[in-house]
Amino acid sequence: MAKARQAQSINNVRTAKFTCLDFVGEWFRAVGRPERTGTHIIIGPSKNGKTTFEMMYAKYLSSFERTAINSVEEGLCKTTQMAMDRVNMWEVGSHVVLYDKLEIEDLIKKLDQHKSPNIIFIDSIQFADMTFKDYKMLKHRYPNKLFVYVSHVEGGKPEGKVAQRIYKDASVVWHIEGFRAIPQSRFVEDGVTQDYIEIWKEGADKYWGKMQNEQ
Repeated sequence: MAKARQAQSINNVRTAKFTCLDFVGEWFRAVGRPERTGTHIIIGPSKNGKTTFEMMYAKYLSSFERTAINSVEEGLCKTTQMAMDRVNMWEVGSHVVLYDKLEIEDLIKKLDQHKSPNIIFIDSIQFADMTFKDYKMLKHRYPNKLFVYVSHVEGGKPEGKVAQRIYKDASVVWHIEGFRAIPQSRFVEDGVTQDYIEIWKEGADKYWGKMQNEQ
């Protein structure tokens, strides 16, 4: 049985220090300064810019920590290359690595290696066949890493019970719709307006313009 954690005094809670990602600009306005560990999730339907945003986010996060994208769904293919092209991922060099369709047990072997990436994208929860037990295991085995999960949606919600539970546990959520990434964050502070991040202006203008005209 796991050892019970020691109770913390109110003063200990008040004075506790946490290492955060020092987001700036539109990223700070969207979600604030998240902790360097924990869970983020990107959800959205196909053909709305989800993969492109995933690459945008990985590129930005790699300025803080070395980042890995475990592309379970697409892997190393032309569409992955195109998504990286759209965000000029090549600018970050070795700060981002692509894992080609790793199963959970193989991902663990990578993450157990010395100096493994501290930020890991898993795309997608559904194609990884993840259980919630897998999710908790990764979270507890690697408490100093940040996991960013990508999920399909069904009826406007993450597809499947596992994805829905991860969604509820995540500290940062990105809802992808109409080529915009609309954030929800637990790190709201002064200056954080939770504004969306635009993925593709032309596509977003067309989508949201049509939405307004239909109202």
